[in-house]
Amino acid sequence: MIEAVMIWNEPNNKSHWDFEIDQDWDIFAEMTKCAADAVASEAPGLGKVLGGISPIDPKFILNMHRKGVLDHLQAVAVHGFPLDWNHWSIHEWPEKYAEIMAVTNLPVWISEIGVSTFGAEEVQEFGLRRSAELLLGRAPRIHWYSLFDLPRAWPATTRHRESEGSSYYRHFYMGLVREDGAPKLALSQFHEYTPELGICQWFHFEDHRLDDAVRWLRKLGVRRLRTGLSWSDYYRPNWEKWFDRQMCALDCFDVTLTFCFTPESRGIAPHFTSPPKDVREYADFCALMTRRYAR
Repeated sequence: MIEAVMIWNEPNNKSHWDFEIDQDWDIFAEMTKCAADAVASEAPGLGKVLGGISPIDPKFILNMHRKGVLDHLQAVAVHGFPLDWNHWSIHEWPEKYAEIMAVTNLPVWISEIGVSTFGAEEVQEFGLRRSAELLLGRAPRIHWYSLFDLPRAWPATTRHRESEGSSYYRHFYMGLVREDGAPKLALSQFHEYTPELGICQWFHFEDHRLDDAVRWLRKLGVRRLRTGLSWSDYYRPNWEKWFDRQMCALDCFDVTLTFCFTPESRGIAPHFTSPPKDVREYADFCALMTRRYAR
């Protein structure tokens, strides 16, 4: 079942939102309010969560509060990857979490936390254990990113290979399961932290890994799953067939469903990070998906 929808993903990260076009997030704020209200009109009791922020930035949350965005939501969310990309220690997680708690009365979710095995699987094993020690029982929702490694033949679509060096390639090793289906060291420990610890797993259009994902999630005792439906994919032929298949397969989990990625034809710029030309079109997509899958 769908327990919540998340409106966008990492809106304060340039790889997910073009804030050179929307310099103070005015368009994003209006879009989020319209989308939250559209979701509420379809499913009044469904939770609505601000897209998880990365980096963790209290000023961004305060900006959303000043613009009235938080009045339309039931939670905000943060993402943290201190062993791979953030410039702070994993041991600082409680302090980073407290920074956001201090500027909002809404519950604060941790909708992505994870560790790459780019250097060694033992690093992920340590990161899982230490993250659980620091965070379980502190946040109402925590989603580990992710179940599967990203196949090397696929691009990390929200990243920029040429400018990131090794940071880019870390995206391909965030899973508990390798591309060839073999488990990593941390996988054998993950069941110790479920069902309180959930998983975030993105699925590409017509993703061949969907059925394997369901099997692994059940085996690990995962109850809470965060995933997404792409607004861009909505413009592909046969979107209904794929969306229906994905959501039917995941119906046995408590799903937080993220709506993001601007279709090239609908953006101010022809790019998935662009603010839309008309925020109501994004809101209409959110309403349609809510009506179709939140039951």
